[in-house]
Amino acid sequence: MTIHIANAPCSWGVDDPKNPFLPPWQKVLSEASQAGYKSIELGPWTYLPVEPAELRQQLEAHDLSLVAGTIFDNLVSEANFPAMVELTHNICRNLSLVPTASKTHADNKPAPYLVIIDFGNPERAKYAGQSAKAPRLSDEEWQRMMQHITTLSQIAWNEYGVRAVIHPHAGGCIEFADELQQLVEDIPHEVAGLCLDTGHLYYSGMDPIPYLSRYWDRIDYLHFKDVNDGVWRDVIARGVDFFAACAEGVMCPIGKGAIDYPAVRAFLAERNYQGWITVEQERDPRDADTSLRDVTASLHYLQSVGF
Repeated sequence: MTIHIANAPCSWGVDDPKNPFLPPWQKVLSEASQAGYKSIELGPWTYLPVEPAELRQQLEAHDLSLVAGTIFDNLVSEANFPAMVELTHNICRNLSLVPTASKTHADNKPAPYLVIIDFGNPERAKYAGQSAKAPRLSDEEWQRMMQHITTLSQIAWNEYGVRAVIHPHAGGCIEFADELQQLVEDIPHEVAGLCLDTGHLYYSGMDPIPYLSRYWDRIDYLHFKDVNDGVWRDVIARGVDFFAACAEGVMCPIGKGAIDYPAVRAFLAERNYQGWITVEQERDPRDADTSLRDVTASLHYLQSVGF
């Protein structure tokens, strides 16, 4: 296998660019580089510099490239969709103008990626990981979201050569096993691939390896997380929403949680995975002082089991 491992600003608690507690972006780039990563995701638009020349300069100063940009927003709303189109252009334009990750790949499409995540329905966030309680979209709402994702994916590829990958996410409207299955039926692989996330699969009640296997021919890119099973069971029992659960430490360094990463490594070797994996550990940004320790530990653990 030729596998490269990246990280993402959410490991420093960076998800909402309006959060007043975010660490300086300079800290994120510096610590990602110091920990040994060679690539990073863009994080929420406007967190890292948006002017391409400055972004290029800062990435090169830290020996980093960009592996992906992310849309993390309400993709169901018609009123919100023009902003999502503008965001897609902004992200993909920058990905086309700055150093991006090595294009190592096998049958999967190469980096850079536009990671598309629906998130923004507070009722879904409240019932993250609780399939029986989470409200589902109507058929009309689901099809509208599918069309929005299709349009954004086509803009990314046709205008910028950036591969869109759809990321099922705890607390979003594409989360559970039935929604993942419906997604792959509704959006062809030529339009968008998948970015499956081991931690979000686990959080949402799916054993990661069987689901990686089931959708293997649709996967272009992977996210790795680990889940503290005791915290997860507790927050599910108490009905804690997703980001409150992250603040309580439901995500932990790779190798410290419930996911069997030696088995994941063996699975990927058997399938001859080539390409990028991004490590994430969602947290409250007020806990970013331990991010360097944790992202370093995650990388060292993965290297110790053969990644």
